[in-house]
Amino acid sequence: MSADHGGRPAFYALAAGGWRDYWTLLHPPYTLWHLSYVTIGAALAPVLHVGWWLETVLAFFLAMGLAAHALDELNGRPLGTRIPDAVLWTIAGVGLAGAVGLGIHGAIVISPWIWAFIGAGVFLVIAYNLELFGGAVHSDVWFALAWGGFPVVTAAFAQTGRLSAAAVLGAGACVAISAAQRALSTPVRALRRRVVSVEGSMTLVDGSTEPLSGAALRAAPERALRLMSIAMPTIAAAMVVAKLA
Repeated sequence: MSADHGGRPAFYALAAGGWRDYWTLLHPPYTLWHLSYVTIGAALAPVLHVGWWLETVLAFFLAMGLAAHALDELNGRPLGTRIPDAVLWTIAGVGLAGAVGLGIHGAIVISPWIWAFIGAGVFLVIAYNLELFGGAVHSDVWFALAWGGFPVVTAAFAQTGRLSAAAVLGAGACVAISAAQRALSTPVRALRRRVVSVEGSMTLVDGSTEPLSGAALRAAPERALRLMSIAMPTIAAAMVVAKLA
């Protein structure tokens, strides 16, 4: 039985070619999801400074939404886009440079400790997505820490120049949510990108059988991912509204 992925490497991916490749490269639902962690971290501060919040969101969009995804696509073309390597390197370079520039602004105005966040962020983007050190940093644990907890603590620190207990607890929650995302997305990616066919059936207690297919196996986890990609930005927006009300 066919895995029935329709040739798409992700549920949000468009047909390959032209501008559609750039949409796919951006991973829109997941990028918005992880930028929500930035907003959650900022909103956990006693007072939300809108300027620093927006600047931190922009920095993470450049580093994660652009640079990280461009480097990931360079590393084996998992999305199957036709974007030239030179363009992907340019996107990665511009994205990282922009994020570092915004970070330097924060280090000058808020706290020199932001240099540590800049260094950690650059390391994570490059080492994780290019699978350096034999892929040691490219793991479920590192994904949860880098794309879940790190945005929260960075955004919280950018607001106040310190880390509060609330920020640490919020980061822990987002680490767990990112780990759940990874647990759901890993088998879905395998079905869409690596599985050619699925064969078999399920026998129910009443003796009836239901056929197995790739589409059936990925339906539930993919539906959960879609719903979570809506829920997290909504939660983040609610926190900002409550803070600014």
